[in-house]
Amino acid sequence: MADWADWIGKSETRHDVITPGLLQRFCATIDRPVTDEIPQGLHWCLCLPDAPSAQLAEDGHPAKGGFLPPIPLPRRMWASSKVAFEHPLQLGDAISRVSTVASIEEKSGKSGDLVFVAVDHETRVGDRVAIRERQNIVYREPATTAAPASLASNETPDLSGWSWQQKIVPSEPLLFRYSALTFNSHRIHYDQPYAMQEEGYPGLVVQGPLMATLLLNLAARELGVNGLSRFSFRGQAPAFANAAIYLVGKQEGENIALAVIGNDGKEIMTAQSAI
Repeated sequence: MADWADWIGKSETRHDVITPGLLQRFCATIDRPVTDEIPQGLHWCLCLPDAPSAQLAEDGHPAKGGFLPPIPLPRRMWASSKVAFEHPLQLGDAISRVSTVASIEEKSGKSGDLVFVAVDHETRVGDRVAIRERQNIVYREPATTAAPASLASNETPDLSGWSWQQKIVPSEPLLFRYSALTFNSHRIHYDQPYAMQEEGYPGLVVQGPLMATLLLNLAARELGVNGLSRFSFRGQAPAFANAAIYLVGKQEGENIALAVIGNDGKEIMTAQSAI
């Protein structure tokens, strides 16, 4: 077990501004009308890592070092988040985000060694915290086998238990646009040979926060913009480009259950939220 004690509590602060251009590009990416209201989920497009291209690792992520601990495992993914929306963001807001390493935990699973890094983010407008988030990042061992090449499926899942439903086929342009919005150069989202041959996936991987954003957009259609006070999501399985996914939700009092479901009926992402 490595000693990561010196990394706990390490923090960094980044700054950004919510511009009309960012809002328009965000709304265009997820096919929603542009209004003066800032949709929930846009905060993932703010205060982004901006390492020079010369400092990127083979997978496209910034090379290890800097703010995040130098975990020796090569595969890194955003596993889950818990978000509290305390104050709506507004167009023109000057944003600062304070990010702090909260914990580092090593585990062993069916796929080998794992390391979970929890990071707390505070998105602030002036002295006021607008959004609090606990993000969990998982690091994994290299893929040991190549994935099958075909993802074709004509199955349709049973969605009868869900009140809100939307089918989406995530295309390569959608993945590209979201990676551009978030300055995410991880190659599994745009470099299919790399995704398949090096990381063992059957195709390009849909970004976790993109699916979470689409769930927030589904909730906004039913409840209005900024209708949620809390939102948490957890990835259960990867989704892939050109394979249909189903965004679903249902309201039970002040609680909202949301999920992304694949053609086989299995949950790709689960989410819980509150009004």
